[in-house]
Amino acid sequence: MRFLTFLFLIPTLFACNESSKEKPTTTAEIKKEDENEHPKHTANLVHYEGALKAIMHEGDLSAKAYLKDHEMETDFYALGALKDLKGEILIWNSQPIISTYEKDKLIIDSTFNHEATLFVYSNVNKWQSIAIPSEIKTSEELEIFIEKTAHEKGLDIEKAFPFLIKGPIKELDWHVINWPEGDTEHSHEKHVSSGKHGEISNENVEILGFYSKHHHTIFTHHTTNMHMHFRSQTLQLAGQVDAMLPGEKMTLELPLTE
Repeated sequence: MRFLTFLFLIPTLFACNESSKEKPTTTAEIKKEDENEHPKHTANLVHYEGALKAIMHEGDLSAKAYLKDHEMETDFYALGALKDLKGEILIWNSQPIISTYEKDKLIIDSTFNHEATLFVYSNVNKWQSIAIPSEIKTSEELEIFIEKTAHEKGLDIEKAFPFLIKGPIKELDWHVINWPEGDTEHSHEKHVSSGKHGEISNENVEILGFYSKHHHTIFTHHTTNMHMHFRSQTLQLAGQVDAMLPGEKMTLELPLTE
């Protein structure tokens, strides 16, 4: 998809908030900085474990969350990456869709028997549906529409929130990571090429995303406020969304505020 730009270009360097501030270099330092600057409990809507910059700066791919801990939760939605970057996590309404790529084969597992190095999650029992206007043609326009609509529907857009997108996608680039053991040089291109990747078009998909203006390099990349994973039941496919063009008659779903 040559005319699409990747949503999630992973930077090799991240600027500090203050020029005189020393960049954290260890997992403990990064975790402490994250807890100070990025509250893990965001308005009781979004929680997370792990951080993208810990993966990129230090190559820390260790387990930060255990999916079994959430097995009994209801109305549970989550996405992330498996320990050691050996696959993609999607949990849709308490149903796991864990995608891995092994021996040239894409495998979908539906159990909680996994560990995550990055895990973003939320419990939502009521959603409100909004039609995505047909004039929304790009991922950038979609991001603006999501923020505007969330504000209109009463969500605090200064806090992270989950969203769903459903319907026929025009085009979508995706990947399932399978990071080689011992490789410490991370880039978006290597993440995509390490496992299975591809493009789908004119297919019905279900997308889970998390939106935040304040969690760049934590669970969104520096070029976007969104992190999204998808599934296609007809194709028996799931993975991370790299880029997308919305299709006609797609719907956005947002948490219903009381």
